[in-house]
Amino acid sequence: MARDTIHAAGGIVVRGGAQPRIAVVQRSKDDAWVLPRGKLERDENPAAGARREAVEETGHRVKVYEFLGAITYRARGRPKVVQFWRMKAAARPSRDVMKDIVAVEWLPLAAAVRRLSYPLEKLFLRNVGRRIVRRRRKFSRHKAAGRSAKRHRVKRRKTNRRSRAR
Repeated sequence: MARDTIHAAGGIVVRGGAQPRIAVVQRSKDDAWVLPRGKLERDENPAAGARREAVEETGHRVKVYEFLGAITYRARGRPKVVQFWRMKAAARPSRDVMKDIVAVEWLPLAAAVRRLSYPLEKLFLRNVGRRIVRRRRKFSRHKAAGRSAKRHRVKRRKTNRRSRAR
């Protein structure tokens, strides 16, 4: 039975800014709005497959971070498992999206959840999305605090050098 399982991977792809934007894509085969994801190739590492799918479906290079979880459902009578990773997208697209995708939208978390077509994906994004947005805000505050502390240390070093030279 396990070999009948369809294995797929994808990402919660986030683009920067003060309010993070999450990628949702519209498939041409059924006009459904989904998270970037797709079937794994034979013997493909799930994280690598998730990156490949995110790039193909959003057109943006991505950096893969931590595993967020998986959703399971039945597709054409077979069990399907889709694993998701948190990803950060480059600011600008680096390639065209694949022909199976008709639109890519970058939306705030609440709007992305509303746009998704499938209730299971909506629930998944609502739950992990809150964590992602909080983590991003926390990271931004720490990063800003680190920059000001670094500037302070540099100023102090210059002051110490001057006092030694006198």
